[in-house]
Amino acid sequence: RFVPERMVPFSFPLSKCALWDPVPMGDVIRSHISYYRNPKLSIMEKTLRLAYRHAKQNEKQLFSCFLLGTLLVDEDGEGITVTIDRFDPGREI
Repeated sequence: RFVPERMVPFSFPLSKCALWDPVPMGDVIRSHISYYRNPKLSIMEKTLRLAYRHAKQNEKQLFSCFLLGTLLVDEDGEGITVTIDRFDPGREI
């Protein structure tokens, strides 16, 4: 809940029963994106040129921006493809 004057902590109401057992079970597994799948990155040339031109025109060495796209799992389930197709320079403030 947001109150304009101050932030209020968020909490759940007390309950007599839990929906799950919080005790860890089983072996630890990795959840890194390239552990189980072969990642591929595809970026549109227009997007890359726009980002490059923005970086060259920017006076600061470091700046923030957004690259937007989609994430697809390949038909065979063995790989993923990240397609970057939009560039957003963001805001300075």
